[in-house]
This record gives sequence, structure tokens and C-alpha cells, in this order.
Amino acid sequence: MKTVSIVISAYNEATNVAELHKELSKELNTVSNTNFEMLFVDDGSKDETLSEIKQLLLKDDRVKIVQLKRNFGHEIAMTAGMDYAKGDAVIFMDADLQHPPLYIPQMVKEWNDGAEIVLTKRVDNVATSKLYKFCAKAFYWILNLLSETKIGESMPDFRLIDRRYVDFLKGFNEQDRLFRGLLSWIMPNDKVKIIEFVAPNRFSGTTKYNFFKSLRLAINSITQFSVRPLHLATWLGVLGAICSLILGFYVVIERFILHNPTPGYATIVAAVGFIGAVQLITLGIIGEYIGKIHMEVKKRPLYLAEFIEKENKKKESK
Repeated sequence: MKTVSIVISAYNEATNVAELHKELSKELNTVSNTNFEMLFVDDGSKDETLSEIKQLLLKDDRVKIVQLKRNFGHEIAMTAGMDYAKGDAVIFMDADLQHPPLYIPQMVKEWNDGAEIVLTKRVDNVATSKLYKFCAKAFYWILNLLSETKIGESMPDFRLIDRRYVDFLKGFNEQDRLFRGLLSWIMPNDKVKIIEFVAPNRFSGTTKYNFFKSLRLAINSITQFSVRPLHLATWLGVLGAICSLILGFYVVIERFILHNPTPGYATIVAAVGFIGAVQLITLGIIGEYIGKIHMEVKKRPLYLAEFIEKENKKKESK
């Protein structure tokens, strides 16, 4: 009988995990001829999330815990869960109930029918404003304009991956990783099964992704899969040089042909300001890539975790 592992990332979700377990259990009981394990990954929560999950552990043999010793971030939490998952397929989801367990039986069915990767697409999110949705569309447009690996719009980390691809993903050794980009690099989205869903409101609590975390995710999404921003920096330099030449010709024409000399300070301020801005943008782009090189060459372990199940307890770093 096949086994499916469900990796659930949780950070400060103490008020959500019990309800999530209840909803998951109800849906998993409708799936026949399949065993399930639930791996709750506590990403260094500061509330009672770990205690709540341990209560579930006592009541349900399918529950297991990967306790990260500090907050390593969502991508690393998913990596840790994937490392400990033993299933023939792995489903990734968040603990806030915005990834509805209702769709898991359909994901498993698609997998049993031959789909090796099953993604989801959020067609609407009742918890977000029109401004947020507009900004999200603009972000994906810019992302796919600059990135060589196309990343699907509104496709969250709610997905099923076959063991063959799980083992392949475990071979990647990037310190800074983006799962949705890696999956798009492995297999384009038009070659996988996609299930559409509407994301409900969070059951409890607030989102952990503030503006700065979202901005960081956006920058990582671009720099991890493309060097086009470096080409952009080059073209910004070329544009700055062209504008400076045009400005220089304009000053010469004004002075010697039109006999209407432009005040010197205005020309200097315009030229210096423009070229300075181009240089700062270029240095910023280069700095992002140098920073990634700096972090990657360290080859630090990705995380330190404790794996907890009813039978044993062990500490391990990855």
C-alpha cells in the first residue's frame, strides 16, 4: 500500500493546528488504499505551537514532528519536512488553513492516475484586497520578464510531488532556495497537473509575510533563477552614457548655434544626478548577487532539528 507524507509548515500557529488536524483527518479518511503520515514542521515558533502539536502526537499515530531549533524560514522548513518524509509522494501545505485539506483527496487521485507533480493555483483569495491582488499581478509580470525560469502566477506552496522528484530535489544544495522556482526549473507548469482553488480566510491569527518579507521573496525569486538583472545593469549604464552624450550635444548646440547658453549648474546637477542614480542601481544589483555568493560558499548546514515521533526521539542537523 502506498504512503503519502503531508509536510505542514507551522510558525506561531498554535490556534490553527488542532483545527487543521481535524479537517485533515476528515479528508484523509475518505481516501482508500493509502497510508498517510503528517509531518508538522515547527519553524522555531514563539507561541504554544509545539505544545499543541505534541498533543496531536499523543492522539494520532500518523502525526510526527520536526522541531527546528530556531526560525529558519518557510523554504527551509519545507526542506526539513521533505528530508524526514518517508512517503511515496509528499504533499506540502501551510498550517493556517488557507491551503484547504478539501483538495488533498483530488491531489492523491491525480497522482494515482499518473501525475508526478500536482500543483495548485489560487484563483482568488478572499482575505486579500484589490490593491494586493493588483500588486501581485504586477510582481509576477516583472518576475517573469526578468527571470529565465517562468514561475506561475498565484501558485502557492500547496502541492504534491512524487518520490522520484522529491529525491531529485534533495540533491540541490543551495543555501537560499525557492521551491516554486525549482519545480518550474525541473518541469514547466504546462506539463504538470494543476488544481484551482479559492483560498479562504485564515482560521485564526495573522499572516507572517509582512511587506519586507514579501519584498525579500520577490528579490530572491528573480536573482535565484536569472542573471538578466545584471544585463539590465549594463543597459542602464549604456542608457546613462547615451543620455549624457545627448545632454552634452544639447549644451553645445545651445551655446554655439542658438547662442542661448544653458546655466552650467543645471547641466552639472542633471548629469551627475542621473549618472549617480544609474551607478547606485547597478551596484545594488551586483551587490545582491555577490551577497548570494557570499552565503552559498559558506556551505553551512541548512538547519538543526529534532525529529519526534512516538517510537523514538533523535537530534540531527542537515
